[in-house]
Amino acid sequence: MDDAEAIKRCQQGDREAFRHLVERYQKRAVGHAVAILFDRDDAEDAVQEAFIDAFQAIGRFDTSRTFYQWFYVLLRNRCYKLTAKRRPTENLDDVQLLASQPGTVDDTRWALEKALHSLTPEEREIVSLKYFSGLSYDELATHLQIPRGTVMSRLFNARQRLQRKLMRFEFHEGTKL
Repeated sequence: MDDAEAIKRCQQGDREAFRHLVERYQKRAVGHAVAILFDRDDAEDAVQEAFIDAFQAIGRFDTSRTFYQWFYVLLRNRCYKLTAKRRPTENLDDVQLLASQPGTVDDTRWALEKALHSLTPEEREIVSLKYFSGLSYDELATHLQIPRGTVMSRLFNARQRLQRKLMRFEFHEGTKL
């Protein structure tokens, strides 16, 4: 079953059809939520709540968009609500990033994770969508519902902050973001 068929069936009251959408997008959604929240448990909660929101609102789904573009807005809102509620993490040594690249030296990965964690959730989001999910500027603009120029500006500023943080960890040699 493809997404269009699953959505159509959901809109007709078929609860089981929604399972297709959850199974197809859950892993991707958790990865994106972790990039924003930096906590797997919170990310899984946000994803679950966003899927509940999506199920409840599926009747209003705009078929001119892809399901994940629409769902991502719900997920992002859930992540930012959780971010607003919680205190900042004090122990950065415990931070684990799901999207860590295999083969990276542990010290390098630790420095990158710590630097990413020091960014705002919005900055982490745009950096992770660009570099871990491989989205283009146009895809980022669609995904984040902002103009392409704003994407470029935000990404530039986030990279600059990340580079400054990495330089503090003496991690800047050979690293270009």
